[in-house]
Amino acid sequence: MNHMQVVTVSRIVNYELNMLTPFKYDILVETPWMVPIVWEGTFNSELLHEHFQLQNVTIGLAVFAIKELLIFLKLFLETAEEYFMEGYRMKYYIFTDKPESVPLIQLKRGRQMVILEIQSHAHWQNLSMYRMERISTFSRLRFIREVDYLVCADVDIKFWNHVSVEILSSLFGTLHPGFIGRRRDSYDYERLPQSQAHIPVNEGDFYYTGAFFGGSVLEVYKLTKFCHQAMMVDQAHNIKSMWHDESYLNKYLLYHKPTKVLSPEYMWDKNLLKLPVFAKMDARRELVQKITKQSLKDKDF
Repeated sequence: MNHMQVVTVSRIVNYELNMLTPFKYDILVETPWMVPIVWEGTFNSELLHEHFQLQNVTIGLAVFAIKELLIFLKLFLETAEEYFMEGYRMKYYIFTDKPESVPLIQLKRGRQMVILEIQSHAHWQNLSMYRMERISTFSRLRFIREVDYLVCADVDIKFWNHVSVEILSSLFGTLHPGFIGRRRDSYDYERLPQSQAHIPVNEGDFYYTGAFFGGSVLEVYKLTKFCHQAMMVDQAHNIKSMWHDESYLNKYLLYHKPTKVLSPEYMWDKNLLKLPVFAKMDARRELVQKITKQSLKDKDF
């Protein structure tokens, strides 16, 4: 008796690749440890969608909206619904001290909003430490069972254009646009030797923003757990880092290299930063922009 049967497998469309055609802009597209730096034009969206749709992934987007930051949440959610992970299952994890004030947004099919009530903190240093603690705790207890990837974002940003699975990797960080083209000894690393976030002047790869990072739930758990524990040690010794959780994030990513790095296109601020020469691309995208309360008052969006 023949017990063999034909097995069918999903087929990814093969696109023609021209290895002799260089990226046309003179910018860094790979890190020294050989992982990609994602710029517009360096990836094939259709091929990536084929790959991640076969994996049937669910993405989580975690954001903190407490105290006066709650004013930014509506615009954040509206632009995320329009531009972030279109066509994929998603869960918005909204950490807030005012659940009743979370705006009602019409979500697309396959997308859910999860409101997680948390305490408010009077000082921003305590808030940034609490943010890392909450993300690490919920990653271990809940997120690991609900999503495949977790993206952590500041609430005072808006999405300008499509941000999709090209950002997904085991662990990704985003280059801070304010430090592009600068020497590493001018980065805003924590220079106090006693701090757990300390990075010596002769060390460092890139300076990452704390406003947009993520990866697999396990890797985000490891990162946020380190940041929280390191901040606890410094607090016990009355040490305040220069840029709160961002300082510890940079320390972690220096010694635990990200598997993908996002270009500053993903966190540009056209109102505060002049456009550097190398970024004047034909297809340059301002994907996410930090916004201010004044821009909301002026309806400048």
